[in-house]
Amino acid sequence: MLYAEVKTFQNQVVSWQKTHGRHQLPWQQAGTPYAVLVSELMLQQTQVATVIPYFQRWMASFPTIEALAAASNDEVMAHWQGLGYYARARNLHKAAVYISELGAFPKTLEALLAVPGVGRYTAGAIMSFAYDSYGPIVDGNVRRLYARYFAIDGVTSSSAVDKKLWALAEVLTPTDNCRSFAQGLLDLGATICKPRQPLCEQCPLANSCQALLQNRVDELPTAKPKKTVPVKPGHFLWLAQQDKILLQKRPDKGIWASLWSMPQVDAHSEWLTQAQLHGVFVHQFTHYKLDASVWTVQDNLLKVQEEFAGSWYHKDELNKVGLPAPIRSFIEQQFGLAADKT
Repeated sequence: MLYAEVKTFQNQVVSWQKTHGRHQLPWQQAGTPYAVLVSELMLQQTQVATVIPYFQRWMASFPTIEALAAASNDEVMAHWQGLGYYARARNLHKAAVYISELGAFPKTLEALLAVPGVGRYTAGAIMSFAYDSYGPIVDGNVRRLYARYFAIDGVTSSSAVDKKLWALAEVLTPTDNCRSFAQGLLDLGATICKPRQPLCEQCPLANSCQALLQNRVDELPTAKPKKTVPVKPGHFLWLAQQDKILLQKRPDKGIWASLWSMPQVDAHSEWLTQAQLHGVFVHQFTHYKLDASVWTVQDNLLKVQEEFAGSWYHKDELNKVGLPAPIRSFIEQQFGLAADKT
């Protein structure tokens, strides 16, 4: 791209953002590197409207990077439950410990990329939003906007297209008005250049958008090939007495890592030979659907507790621990807590 074209693109995005973009998001008001880090990790795979109340509760409980670093894993997970993709919470906790030990928040792209859980996008977002400095960003919104604006064919997450998008981002990102430019890209993608029914007539980039000029807006970005989602069975044990339930902390790797759950067993477990079906639930993960059966075991509860290294929790204590959303929903229904909330 010519210098004049780059400057025109930058100016159009910045001018539009200042007039039409979002300015009242809670992490914008905070403006600190820590607030940006928290918000960006929460916003991965999650919409803004969903994130706002989680962000506000998080910052109330962990107002500084040091406060988060000092928090226990259970406290962190309890605040994250319901957002899904729990590796983000673990990464955020690791990042807090790293930065706290560092003694100061990193202020360069290179230093930010050394923080656990911080990739190219998050590093660029912190540079742009916290420091108003040069920080290229490429997320889902930006991928869609660039793919249409430049008429780029190919799945945007593929290695070749990803490399091309980041190269464009490095060229197009300015060294001034960085905060407004980055926010403008995200706002345009979220509110104008939407996945479906984009509002091209309101877009400040419409006159030079190649997808619009070529009448290819509906076919770009290139859709991912659809895959058949496999269904996997899951077996959980319902162990409850006197308004208490036995929960087990899951391993620190794998699905629902470090969260608490009803003990899970395989289909050939001897516990299932003496159990009765208590209930079922279904949960959709990104790559498969969980078809879960929950089994009641009424005898040998002490033996079960010893085998699964579990802990008893009263139904009123469930908010103190991090539970996967479908597990929490099932337990609350059994205890009648869901009905109590309405």
